[in-house]
Amino acid sequence: MELSQRTTKEQVIKKEPFSISILSLTVGSFAIGMTEFVIMGLLPNVAEDLHVTISAAGQLITMYALGVAVGAPILTVLTHRIPQKNLLCLLMVLFILGNGISAFAPSYAILMGARLITALTHGTFFGVGAVIASNLVRPDKRAGAVSIMMAGLTIANIIGVPLGTFIGQHMGWRSSFGAISIMGMIAMIGIIIFVPHIRQDKPGSIATQISALVKPKLLLYLLIGALGNAGLFTVFTYITPLLTQVTGFAEHSVTWILVLFGCGVTIGNIIGGKLADWKLMPSILGLYFTICVILTLFTFTMYSPTAAVLTIFLWGAASFAVFPGLQVRVMNLAQAAPALASTSSHSAGNLGNATGAFIGGWVITHLSISSLPWVGAVLVGLALILGMACYIVERKSAVA
Repeated sequence: MELSQRTTKEQVIKKEPFSISILSLTVGSFAIGMTEFVIMGLLPNVAEDLHVTISAAGQLITMYALGVAVGAPILTVLTHRIPQKNLLCLLMVLFILGNGISAFAPSYAILMGARLITALTHGTFFGVGAVIASNLVRPDKRAGAVSIMMAGLTIANIIGVPLGTFIGQHMGWRSSFGAISIMGMIAMIGIIIFVPHIRQDKPGSIATQISALVKPKLLLYLLIGALGNAGLFTVFTYITPLLTQVTGFAEHSVTWILVLFGCGVTIGNIIGGKLADWKLMPSILGLYFTICVILTLFTFTMYSPTAAVLTIFLWGAASFAVFPGLQVRVMNLAQAAPALASTSSHSAGNLGNATGAFIGGWVITHLSISSLPWVGAVLVGLALILGMACYIVERKSAVA
């Protein structure tokens, strides 16, 4: 029977390398991408309606990221015995609930609580989804499959976030969260219908999973991911006020710039998956170096509307191209607990998001909003230095 199941799986892999099952996961990641990023285009609206400062509204992003960073690994460990498809459905129920509360939140505190509920679903969904996607393809196509699953996150930047921003600016920011709840319902229906029940190995104990996670090398790569994301979100959290106050764009123009950023993100994500399947570590390091260069250039190009838009496109492409390879690298380092490792990768990344949003707020308060790009470049540079050190040590060990 096991031979028959294995043969069937191999046939699926050969005929459908990126099957409709993976595309169903893409729809779920699209919905999650909307709820994570849409608030960035609505910060002024949320701040005005709830009578808080833009910096305080930015902390809604910080707390969301902290919810992912802290809550996702805990939720993954506590639910590791639930079949993966059932777990995905449970996560989407929580997702719909959190966004529904956000749509009707009467105060800043309740909106913050609703964002935390939604955040719990984020890392676990991407962690489990990445494991499912990688199990549906050949080993040499794993990064590509993960990039297809994560493409929903990037497509959300092209379609979902600009659409949500447009809805929020014209119908009120609460309408954006209502639309996201509907998107979550569509995603859950797709998961129920199309995602298969994959036969899982007997799950290890909680202690076994945690011990697989707390390896020094793995923790270093989680730190690298956190630093890279901190550099991204130091700038991206405050991209709307940066473009309106420094570059001189009207608020409605930001929507279309976010569309272009999302195009870059999507292209970069797909290319990054192919690069990682070709040369994993060289592609990761090369992309981090590219991001450093682009953010450094943004320090100068943000004063020119044309140059700023071009830089933002390239920045989005490079920033998201690194994610599939880093995800696969982390999963490879914790084969005894791939779901927990994959989830922890997103948690570390969102810890970086939270740190970046906090650092960005500090920079605006104590330096200037125009200092954001070079500060982001410094953070990504730290990730690059750590990554190069790890790679050099690994190469020397391999030679020895």
